[in-house]
This record gives sequence, C-alpha cells and structure tokens, in this order.
Amino acid sequence: MVTLYDVAKSAGVSPKTVSRVLNGDGPVGKATRDSVEAAMQALGYVPSSAARALRSAKSGLIGVVSGAISYTDDNPLLAGLPEIYILRGIQDVLDEKRLTVLLTDTGGRADAAPGLLNTLARHRVDGTIYVAPFHQQVALPPPTAVSAPLVVANGFADDATSAVVPDDYTGQRVLVDGLIARGHRRIAYLQLPHALLATQHRTRAYEDAHRAAGLPLDPGLMIVADRVDDDAEARTATLQHAIAALLATSPLPTAICCGNDRMALAVYGMLRARGLRIPDDISVAGYDDYRLISETLYPALTTVALPYREIGRQAARLLTEPQSGTRRITVPGPVHWRDSVTTIT
Repeated sequence: MVTLYDVAKSAGVSPKTVSRVLNGDGPVGKATRDSVEAAMQALGYVPSSAARALRSAKSGLIGVVSGAISYTDDNPLLAGLPEIYILRGIQDVLDEKRLTVLLTDTGGRADAAPGLLNTLARHRVDGTIYVAPFHQQVALPPPTAVSAPLVVANGFADDATSAVVPDDYTGQRVLVDGLIARGHRRIAYLQLPHALLATQHRTRAYEDAHRAAGLPLDPGLMIVADRVDDDAEARTATLQHAIAALLATSPLPTAICCGNDRMALAVYGMLRARGLRIPDDISVAGYDDYRLISETLYPALTTVALPYREIGRQAARLLTEPQSGTRRITVPGPVHWRDSVTTIT
C-alpha cells in the first residue's frame, strides 16, 4: 500500500508538506502543491478519510438536503427554480476547500427534511446546507448532541439559523424603475399567489417604485394570475382571465410584469392571439431568467435573474467560513434587458 511517506519521498518534500496539501491546513506554494499532487497520481495514492477524521475530529463531509433530484414540473410553486444551480454553487466552494458533498433528497416532501437533517448529523458531517424549494420559512428539527452547523439556502428558518435568500425586492424594484425610466407610465403586474414571500416583497417593490416616481397605483393593473395547485387547466384559465381584465382597462398598459418567465411565455401567446405585438403594442417582462425561455422567445424576454448559483456559493461560504453570530444574507439578481421591452418617447 502506498503511504504518505512514499509520496513525500517521490515529491522530494517532507511528510508534513504532503499533509498540508491533503488537509489544506497550511501554506504551500503552487509548484510544491503541483509536485505533490503529481506524485500522488503517479503512485496511485488514496488518502484515508477515516484516518484524517480521527486526527482532526472532522470528517471532511458537508451534508446537503435538497429536492433537486426528485424535482418535477408538477409543482407550480417551483416553476422556474432549477435547484441544481444552487447545488452547483455549493459545489464550486466546497471543491475549492477540498470538502465532499453528502447529498440527500427530500423526494419532493417538505416533511422529510427534518429527518434527513438528523440522519446527516448522525453521519458526523462537519456542517449541513438545507436548500429550500423556494423562498420560504422552513421547519427544522430541534438541535441534538451531534448537531453540526447549519445554513439554509434559498429560504430561512429562524433568527438563530444563518440563511441566504434571494433579494426579491431589489430585483422587482430595479425592473420597475427601469420601465419607468424607459417612458412607461401604465405598468401592469401579473402576480404569483400572495402566499409566496417572493410575491409580497415584489409587490412592495412595484408599489414603492410607483410612489417614488409620483405615479398613481391603479388596482386594476395588479392582478393575481396564478394558482398554487397543479391543475394546469385552472391555472391557464386564471391567467386568461387576468389578461382579459388588463385588456379591458383604458388606456391599455404599455408594459406587463409577469410573476415568472413561464407566465411570460403564456402571456406572449395570449397577447398575440388578440392581435397585439410585443413590444410594439405592449412590452413584457418576466422573472427568473429561465434561459430556456428568456433567450429562445422572440423577441427575447427582459427578465430579472434569480441568482441561484450565487445563493449556493454564499451558503457554502457562510457554512465553511463562519463569522461571529448568525447572519442572513440577501443576494440580488440583475435585470437582463432584452427586446421584449421598448422605450416610449
């Protein structure tokens, strides 16, 4: 069996230097690191994670609870949320730190998360990231003797648990401010259900942008256009009623903000079925920057990006680079201005 000492001899360094490369617990120059890693590869050296855990009292494992594997499009609340991007952001940081992800999946059941968190704790993970399926408050099990540090990504739990959440307010505010700056004065907002925290934050941003610009708030331009159930026919009917109500207002809105990109996709078809051109007659904007939709629609969709990957990165950093005290970080996403929005002169 190849040992650490064999690697040190082959690389021409001390065993302590090899240990530093393996554990990342001390400064090592790039040339030396490359030499050690080349020796390990040439000799086929496989470090013992069990031995390292015994020496350091750390396993090198980070637990992640997510629904990314079992995610389907059947749940309308998850529309536009590719949890896989949050996992990629987590992996970005953990790879840099030479930590290993131990991934568990909820199977699409929110009530499975507390049990999975306890299971990971029994496996002696060094910390856990709970990826919420959407921006919401999540339930956590009570702490145990083996509980590891925990961070919630894309949601929050309580004041004692660190969390990273999307900045829904800023995203919607920048979008509406931008529409106003482009000459739009009658801006409609087709909302997701009010039960969603994202809708509450975005609605406040929409209203604040109008107040800041001295524009009246017309209740007829703010309509809930989606449902929380998975009845596709009923959800389409809800959106159709919302579009009909908007088009019955006078004067017509010059821009429509949609609760997500999937709604915007349907709005494109409904407006065109009524002979309206985008953006010549009505501008349309979405939310999520779900690229399969936003970049393939014609004209390409203006939309606010939900920064999933950055949420994952921030959560991993918050877990592995702890600061003093509990922290809640909000991550804004940029507005991608595309051809679905025109400027009114």
